[in-house]
Amino acid sequence: MTDTPPLDYIERIRAYYVGLGYGAPYIWAQLDEVPFTRPTTALAAARIGIVTTAAIFDPTKGDQGPGAAYNGKSKFFETYAAPIDPFPDVRIAHIAYDRTHTTASDMASYFPLAAMQRLVANGKIGSVSPRFYGLPTNRSQRVTTGSDCPRLVKLCQEDLIDMAVLVPNCPVCHQSLALAAAQLEAAGIATVIMGCAKDILEHVGVPRLLFNDLPLGNAAGLPDDVSSQDLVAEMAVELLVEADGPRTTKRSPLVWAGNPDWKKDYSNIDLLSAAEINRRRAEFDAVKRDAKKIKAALSAV
Repeated sequence: MTDTPPLDYIERIRAYYVGLGYGAPYIWAQLDEVPFTRPTTALAAARIGIVTTAAIFDPTKGDQGPGAAYNGKSKFFETYAAPIDPFPDVRIAHIAYDRTHTTASDMASYFPLAAMQRLVANGKIGSVSPRFYGLPTNRSQRVTTGSDCPRLVKLCQEDLIDMAVLVPNCPVCHQSLALAAAQLEAAGIATVIMGCAKDILEHVGVPRLLFNDLPLGNAAGLPDDVSSQDLVAEMAVELLVEADGPRTTKRSPLVWAGNPDWKKDYSNIDLLSAAEINRRRAEFDAVKRDAKKIKAALSAV
């Protein structure tokens, strides 16, 4: 296991957006109390639901393939449920994963369905819910808690899931799924988050966290490494029954095999030229314009 301390995403992102010229830093959510449900069903009989911030692939919405640029056109704005059969194609081109050090070429590194199905096959868990669930990446905590999360709880209850594994992919995704975990737990569904941004999750407050110290976009394991994906999937479901109370964090032994500078590089405003800062500001503004158009179109329907 690496001794390198986790990246402080909250501070890094604060400096980054101030450096881009956006003024006052974002205020992250923080729960005073974290709901906690003890499972009443054994793992070997439990139905597990997977919650993701990935979007269902839509070929009409531009490039969403490995290494695609930030694509605001592929964002989704409403919580959804979709079948796991046939095996779904979900992408993360619409969110700020680490595009410098990873490419999202292996869906299994951010969407653990195949690993969960293998856990069913070997008898570790009872079943995977026939649907998986998508929660929007929403900077508005009011919308997340007032609309997105209650919809997620309803969908999970419809499918009679016993426990849920939540997998965020970007900084705000970590906040959104932390808030979702609180509402699921309050509804009697035990949760575990497989996450890379430890400081964000622990700042918000979560029931159970399996921390994978890897670049964003790899919360479900190393890309193209099935053994690592199986390891963290099993560690995550075991944490569902092992945790004695809320705010339980367990760190996996996974170590990034690529460039060791990934923590230094991620959204580090001090490493960017003036030209690159201007380019990224223009790119981010374009993403916001795309999102505004999509929201307006949805409201008009």
